[in-house]
Amino acid sequence: MSPPPPASADAATVRVPGAQFVTDGATRLKEIGFAALLLTLLGIALLTLLVLMIDVIVEGASSITPEFFTETPSRIDPESSGIAPAIWGTVWLMIVCAAFIIPVGVASAIYLEEYASRENWFARFVEVNIQNLAAVPSIVYGVLGLAFLVRGPLSLGNVVLAGGLTLGLLVLPVVIVAGREAIRAVPPSIREGSMALGATKWQTIWKQVLPASIPGIATGVILALSRAIGETAPLIVVGATAFATSTSTALLQEFSALPIQIFGWTADPQEAFKALAAGAIIVLMVILLGMNAIAIWLRNRYEQKW
Repeated sequence: MSPPPPASADAATVRVPGAQFVTDGATRLKEIGFAALLLTLLGIALLTLLVLMIDVIVEGASSITPEFFTETPSRIDPESSGIAPAIWGTVWLMIVCAAFIIPVGVASAIYLEEYASRENWFARFVEVNIQNLAAVPSIVYGVLGLAFLVRGPLSLGNVVLAGGLTLGLLVLPVVIVAGREAIRAVPPSIREGSMALGATKWQTIWKQVLPASIPGIATGVILALSRAIGETAPLIVVGATAFATSTSTALLQEFSALPIQIFGWTADPQEAFKALAAGAIIVLMVILLGMNAIAIWLRNRYEQKW
């Protein structure tokens, strides 16, 4: 039997029995070029973000004074304008949003991960819709909130409750996905050991699985709220007030929010209001960075290595 012919020297790859592919110089050069292209694009994106942040900080730093956090906005006098109603409206929105997404999101994650059968048509239907809803533009949720919460069956009006529930619907898929991943990360041996000692399925979930997955769930909730706090389009549709003259103190009051206040000031023709908008952007960025830092700290501090 004649031996097999030798591989061509100019082949792109040569398969070595029992080893990985060996690439030639041309393929390696392409890999280096592609990696360099990705790093270049990443550098351009980061540089653009840095320039925008520096521009905002330079323009808005002078607006951040103690009175800026305590005064109400004005359409006439920029010197006496503040973001107090917007800050309190944002706090109320986050309270309503969290009160909605935490129980609903965690309960949905537990059902889909622990109880639902993979062959169940209803479970598959819910999973497909969760994946689809995560990609729906935020303006669609605003229209949904306007049709069913502000008007329609509930007719709540342009109030804090309607705005918070609308934002909750927007970020609910994020909480469900994060909750499922956190629950799935708990090893099956934890469940098996608990039930072997006589615990029921619900006792196992409540006493073992859920406490072990709380860090991942909390991280998902914080990231969801940090997304909701920066949304503008849904709040515009549900009727948030751009220039609120009083602070919201109840769920059924009209409200403002930081993104809406920023939008209102940037649309004003007076240049002085542009500086106020930049100052409000700085406040919003600090809040968002703080929330994301808390999420990262929770993940690194309480994440368990099984």
